[in-house]
Amino acid sequence: MKIIPVDEAWSGPGDKDGVITAIQPADNGWQDPGSKFYGEWWYFDARLADGHVVVGFIQASELLTRKPGVELHIYKPSGEKISSVQKYSSFKAAKDCCDAQVGDCWCKREYPSDGGLPTYRLYIKQDGMEADLTFASEVPGWMPGKGRSNFGDKGYMSWVVAVPRARVSGTFKFEGKTLEASGIGYHDHNAVTADMRRIISYWYWGRLYTDDYTLLYAYVKAQKAYGGHASKPLMLARGSEAILSSGEMSLVEGQKVWNDVAHRDYPDTLRIDVPGEVTLDLHVREIIDAHDLLDDINPILMNRVVRAGVNKFIGRPGWFRFNSDFKLRVARDGGAWDERTGTALHEMVALQ
Repeated sequence: MKIIPVDEAWSGPGDKDGVITAIQPADNGWQDPGSKFYGEWWYFDARLADGHVVVGFIQASELLTRKPGVELHIYKPSGEKISSVQKYSSFKAAKDCCDAQVGDCWCKREYPSDGGLPTYRLYIKQDGMEADLTFASEVPGWMPGKGRSNFGDKGYMSWVVAVPRARVSGTFKFEGKTLEASGIGYHDHNAVTADMRRIISYWYWGRLYTDDYTLLYAYVKAQKAYGGHASKPLMLARGSEAILSSGEMSLVEGQKVWNDVAHRDYPDTLRIDVPGEVTLDLHVREIIDAHDLLDDINPILMNRVVRAGVNKFIGRPGWFRFNSDFKLRVARDGGAWDERTGTALHEMVALQ
């Protein structure tokens, strides 16, 4: 079998960035790839001081329906999730910066008068829920290499993290009440032209924050036709400066645990390591959300017999959002290591 090559375009040497590419405003603008597999979205989340987590998407093209859409998810401190997911017929966006609108919902970049790092606004209002949030950047935007993985001639997937870390303010509304938002936030932008279901086997994605460190990572495992290639981008910032941009990390999964909601297993621990630079251990404390992706198919068609056949020949596609305890170790000059602990949100998506 001929292996299809995967190109990640790191600046080098090796699979890392000796010089981190500065993000330009257009990198976070509408890409409009024009592919039949086209998907593109602007993602925001905020982990708030009162225990709520707010997640919002503005979608130019949702991956399954290929239609514009808006999602708003609010996780209560109790773990209960409240969601609004809508599809729309209208979408507009700028190509030179982040300025996208679906229906009456939008996200956009604002330029501070002091010339500092940009601020982003997210506004979503639908189904009695609302988020009006401001993300004031505290760490400059980042992308691994040139921000794009090319899968031979099958298309590409781009990942631009416009806001690795932000100070969040504003309000959010649900169940007839309005709450003030204050916490730590994140914003990225993705565009896809390849059929991810035929390319990707699974991926992990997450980030964590301490008082002095910000860490982002993804681990994207391709299928056999692509040699089982793993894209492994990781960014580490100390204070407001990115000090590491690397694809040379390893990821080791712990014991597999079955979940009856997603109808598949997940690892109870992850160890991420960039030798001589950083080590991260994640231990799943709780599953915040889980979903069997086959449930997105017509439930009448997806009966028990059909589902069993799909599981046998295709796999068990599923999604998890975890809250985990972490231990982070970062190398310092002179052979010393900083050690930090805390909790972090991270995700797993399996397409097989």
